[in-house]
Amino acid sequence: QVQVVESGGGLVQAGGSLRLSCAASGRIFGSYSAGWFRQAPGKDRECVATIDWSGVVAYYSDSVKGRFTISRDNGKNTVTLQMNSLKPEDTAVYYCATSGGDYSGSFRLNVYDYWGQGTQVTVSS
Repeated sequence: QVQVVESGGGLVQAGGSLRLSCAASGRIFGSYSAGWFRQAPGKDRECVATIDWSGVVAYYSDSVKGRFTISRDNGKNTVTLQMNSLKPEDTAVYYCATSGGDYSGSFRLNVYDYWGQGTQVTVSS
């Protein structure tokens, strides 16, 4: 069983920065993709950023490209999302997830098997 725990959410003013961290248990973490996703009230969960098993290849949604950076440390089983130049529309619950089978950094939600409980990010204008 893989457990995923997020931390680092909070309240920040527009233009500010936050750093989200995700810790995952289990030996498979370093072999597969990981990603950050978010869900705003009344909206579907969307993919924000994903990273392949090695940490070399990363993908970003158009809405966060150039502002957010995803990284991972397989030795520590952690994935980090650095969020800069935050906007009110970034307000959402942010989830970290890891895959049990994909290693490419897929942007498809359905390849991610293990999810955290989420952490709230609120950006005030």
